Amino acid sequence: MPSSKILVTGGAGYLGSILVPTLLENGFHVTVIDNFIYRQSSLLDICANKRFEVIRGDCRDPSLMKNTIKGKDIIIPLAAIVGAPACDNDRVAAQTTNVDAVRIVANLASRSQMIIIPTTNSGYGIGAKNKLCTEESALRPISFYGKSKVQAEKILMDRGNAISLRLATVFGSSPRMRVDLLVNSFVYRAVYDRAVIIFEGHFKRNYIHVRDVAKAFLHSINQFNKMKGRVYNVGLENANLSKIELCQTIKKIIPSFVFLEAPVGEDLDKRDYIVSNARILATGYKPHWTIEDGVRELIKCFTIMRNSQAGNN
Repeated sequence: MPSSKILVTGGAGYLGSILVPTLLENGFHVTVIDNFIYRQSSLLDICANKRFEVIRGDCRDPSLMKNTIKGKDIIIPLAAIVGAPACDNDRVAAQTTNVDAVRIVANLASRSQMIIIPTTNSGYGIGAKNKLCTEESALRPISFYGKSKVQAEKILMDRGNAISLRLATVFGSSPRMRVDLLVNSFVYRAVYDRAVIIFEGHFKRNYIHVRDVAKAFLHSINQFNKMKGRVYNVGLENANLSKIELCQTIKKIIPSFVFLEAPVGEDLDKRDYIVSNARILATGYKPHWTIEDGVRELIKCFTIMRNSQAGNN
């Protein structure tokens, strides 16, 4: 399907800045819609590619989307306000971007156009003790972010001819870097502060490298007819880790790193679950990056980024 035309909303973001070049490298024609709200320049190195088109605009604009969706074979709605804190900071933006913009895509796209959306493991909320969450597990999102992505997933699954990739907590470097993601944040602190205080360190979640997420999208495109109409957890089978276990992994690579669990206080992010990724693995998808690989990469990333602005704000 390399000659296919793909529309990616939010393509200049953390994930898009890795995914869009990957799609171009594999022969696709890619159009990106992004409002460049963070003033990022993450796609500059692909502007020379004749199969790349970029539109500065808002995916919540129905007229823009109607004109841009025409003629595309695949739509990937990446644009989103990501993470519980960012969504709580502006719930209107979160609702209109995470849910309403997806509804616009669902309404405007023809039945023959394929849609692949990233959603989130956050929808599982608090999982049953020692029981893996599968795609059939109940969705009990705690945060407004989790709830918005669950709504978006339902819109597209009801529409049909779509795939939802429920992403684990993503880590790794990107031209549009985010330091607020858990692994990235802990490694940043290990490199510069040498220490971190953990709240509720027993809380577990799953993890996946940003390049393996891009790989999952490419795999889903290539296997679309076999995978369509279903949701897939995307994470590392051996990385259902608690915060303490994550810190222990980082410490093996950065021995000077010190982490302490606070005896009082709580984490506002109450997610706590372990996840099975068996369904997507059964389709032939295989992630490449381990947590350890990511830590080593992030050390180099933060060596370059010192004193730079890298968060969501």
